[in-house]
Amino acid sequence: MIDLRSDTCSRPTPSMRQAMAKADVGDDVYGDDPTVKALEERTAHLLGKEDSVYMPTGTMTNQVGIRVHTEPGDAVLFEQSAHVYLLEGGAPSAYSGVLPRLLQGTRGIFTPDAVHTAVGSPHPFFPSTVQAPVRLLCVENTHNNGGGTVWPLKDIQSVTAAGREHALALHLDGARLWHASVVSGASEADYAADFDTVSVCFSKALGAPVGSCLAGPADLIARARRFKQQIGGGFRQAGIVAAGALHALEHHRDRLDETHAHARWFAEEVASLDGVDLDPSTVQTNIVRFRLTNAKAAAFVETMHHRGVHMLPSGEDGVRAVFYLNIGRAETSRAIAVVKETLTELD
Repeated sequence: MIDLRSDTCSRPTPSMRQAMAKADVGDDVYGDDPTVKALEERTAHLLGKEDSVYMPTGTMTNQVGIRVHTEPGDAVLFEQSAHVYLLEGGAPSAYSGVLPRLLQGTRGIFTPDAVHTAVGSPHPFFPSTVQAPVRLLCVENTHNNGGGTVWPLKDIQSVTAAGREHALALHLDGARLWHASVVSGASEADYAADFDTVSVCFSKALGAPVGSCLAGPADLIARARRFKQQIGGGFRQAGIVAAGALHALEHHRDRLDETHAHARWFAEEVASLDGVDLDPSTVQTNIVRFRLTNAKAAAFVETMHHRGVHMLPSGEDGVRAVFYLNIGRAETSRAIAVVKETLTELD
């Protein structure tokens, strides 16, 4: 099976498995796992932050990130198709008790004006206690539902400046920030500089089996450690999996352009087929999203799966394919062929 459902389907390399087997471990809840501490220090350094905390999932780092900045009843600004809003089980409301306020973007990217409009400028005649106070602005880079869209650094800086004008805290969902850095040439620290907290993931394309880090100033990360424990994120001998993430940081980041090349090739080939609506120029990283014009997504992905290629439907006619280190040229070539076969069969 060629599994293109997500880059979370990546598998550890033999050298990563060896690093994990040899990992020095301790009890993370007590703060004495040396490999976890090394990963947290390395991640904080890469992002230009004082500290970071390792957690099992990117959903957890995002949701703890929201929690450290807010109190129940606060409002938070999300782009309307943001992962943290749409694809994390309703956690902003369930866990932090916040009110989502949605911004309209284009492929996940919104403008400073959208921030200004959402916050507004209430007239002094209007009671200040009536509306939920907006406390936090969230940005996603790269943007999953946008198709792996990379925010230009100047646009990030513009929207964070708008947030600061309204005294908002700033959180970056950087699950795939590594990809944005490769494409743009801006460092992860450059992208992270204006944000109070940044979430990054090691199990998306980097190939680590488990985990994400939340980075930020020491006081906020200390607060985050409390919420990590509260939400059930306390590891024990977590160094075994942290070693995989540390290996990925040191050895796999410079291979991400391989996944981008395979995604672009796939997109260019599929875009030329009858029954597919896809602009290859929109494929910037490792995520390819396309629309079917002559078939239903459900029937398409089920037929693809029967032929040995696994993709995800997105709505009635949308399909997503995601590339990662275990998907090479041979797998990409086979996936292209199976798309052609499937479209012919369904037509």
